[in-house]
Parts: sequence; C-alpha cells; structure tokens
Amino acid sequence: MTDLLRNSPDYAAWLTDLKLRVEQARQRAALSVNRELISLYWQIGRDILERQRRQGWGAKVIDQLARDLKAAFPDMRGFSPRNLKYMRAFAEAWPDGAFVQQAAAHLPWFHLCTLLDKLKANAEREWYAAKAVEHGWSRNVLAMQIETRLHERQGGAVTNFRDRLTPPQSDLARATLKDPYIFDFLGLTDDAQERDIERALTQHITRFLIELGAGFAFVGRQYRLDVGGDEFFIDLLFYHLKLRCYVVVELKTTPFKPEYAGQLNFYLSAVDAQLKRADDQQTIGLLLCREKNRLVAEYALRGMAKPIGVAEYQLLREVPAPLVSDLPSIEQIEAELGSDKK
Repeated sequence: MTDLLRNSPDYAAWLTDLKLRVEQARQRAALSVNRELISLYWQIGRDILERQRRQGWGAKVIDQLARDLKAAFPDMRGFSPRNLKYMRAFAEAWPDGAFVQQAAAHLPWFHLCTLLDKLKANAEREWYAAKAVEHGWSRNVLAMQIETRLHERQGGAVTNFRDRLTPPQSDLARATLKDPYIFDFLGLTDDAQERDIERALTQHITRFLIELGAGFAFVGRQYRLDVGGDEFFIDLLFYHLKLRCYVVVELKTTPFKPEYAGQLNFYLSAVDAQLKRADDQQTIGLLLCREKNRLVAEYALRGMAKPIGVAEYQLLREVPAPLVSDLPSIEQIEAELGSDKK
C-alpha cells in the first residue's frame, strides 16, 4: 500500500498541496505571534513614557518594572531593563502607533531595534523598514544597508533611461541603480587594477549581489562575444529578474571618459543581437568608474542609442562618524535573551 501511494500522481499532488498549506499556516502563525509581540512591546513602552511624564518617575522605574515582570512571568524573555528601554524608544518614535501596525506584521523585533539604534529620522526608518520587508533582509543586511547609506545612493546614477526605455521600465531601471557602489568588502586598496577588482567581486559574489540589489543574477565574468569573427569580452554580465533584461557591467579604474560609453553601447548592441530573447526587455549597461564628472557623463549618454547608467564605486567606505545612542546595543539585548533561564 505504501508503494502504491508513493507512486500515485493523485497522492503526490495532494501531499504537495498539503505541504504548501501547512507552510502557509506556519507563516501566518509566526506573523500573528510577531504582530502580538510587537504590539505588546509598543504598549509597554507607551505606558512607561506616559507614567514617567505624568508621575515624574525617573529611569529607576524601568529596573523595578523589569524585576517585577520577570517575577510574574519567569518563562518569558524580553523583560530586561535593556529591552524595556528599546520599548520606550519604540513608543517614543511612533507615538500614534500607525507605523507599528504596519511593521509589526512583517519585521521582527530586532529589526526594529536596529532602526531605532542606527537612525534618528522616522522618514529614514520607515524607508529602510519598507525595503527590509520588500527584499526580506536579515538584520545584518539591514544594518549594512543603513551603514552604507543606501537611501542616499539609491537611484543616484547618471542615466539616459528616460529617453531610451519606456515607462514604467525606465523608472524601475533608474531606481535599481545607485551611486556610488560600495565595494569595501573586497579588502582592496585604491591602486587595484580592473582585473583584480573583477576577480575579487566574483570571489565575493554573494556580497556583491547584495550591494547590486535585489533581482540580479550572475551570468559570467569576461563573458565572450564573437562579432564577425572578432572576440570581445564583457567584464561582468548579469540578468535582472525583475527588469527582465541582461545587465552589462563594465569596470574602469580611471575617471569617466566619453569613449567608455561608446564601448559599452557596442556591447549592449551585441548582447541584444546574440543573447536577448523575444520576451526580454532591452539590455541595460552600467559603467562603474573610480569617479565621474556628472555633466560630462550626461552629455556622453545623450548620444548613446542604448540605455546606459554611469556610477562611481568606492573600495574604501566613506561614512560619517557613528551616531552616539543612549540605547544598549542589540548584541547586548540578544546576549541577555540567550542567557535568560526558562
């Protein structure tokens, strides 16, 4: 009987459907638990704020409340003084609770702590929260994107997409590119050569894909094209799953020159002719240079027939001094939760 069931198409289809339903139910249950937890933490934080303001209680009320809650609920974690401070900060940042209802359904608590810890403006917090939900970022990836100022770089490349692509493809493509790209994870110095950077990027392909952004699939390095018997090699070739097109990336260790755009325009024509399928969108080019004169790049792209973006890259990250927070670190909170006894 067991073998008959295993070989039955009806049973296999039924089992597949059941697995999907169980997994969906588990996800809904996890989201429901997370939503209730975040809502509870916000309410506790709001109560602390209100009573401190109304009663004039100082910081010591948090220590007392932590002891009393732990005593009342010894099996529950998360009631340390450190975590209660995050709850208070959470309620202080969003006093009306509107953002809480949105974030609570999708973001784990420590993602929210990261937003509180690393950002001061609610508009930026909400921007990163939306991106974290959209792309399914882990907390580490979220922290890295904040530290590299993604919100300032997203959509910043010089492009001719408005003139060469039809909407909404042009808007989506422009939003996909950033400027500058941060390659500090390569461990290279500013005198690195193009092939050294290419090699290092492919050796760190996972981190490179994170920096490029969601949707990029790596096709190849030094991708060979045969045009009329002559060989040409693309530095890096990708396919973008959301844009539904090939993306040709060329690296230059020198400042931008107009002739670079002409070379990339040729590569795009070749890829469109040899690789692009009927249901693919136009191939896009991304020229990464050590630096660029924005006006020179804009002038150069006006004469190009193909959609091209020009952006800078940095091998060493240039970031401002870290903000000083009076909140405990998330690592401290995690260590406390891990050491709590049930």
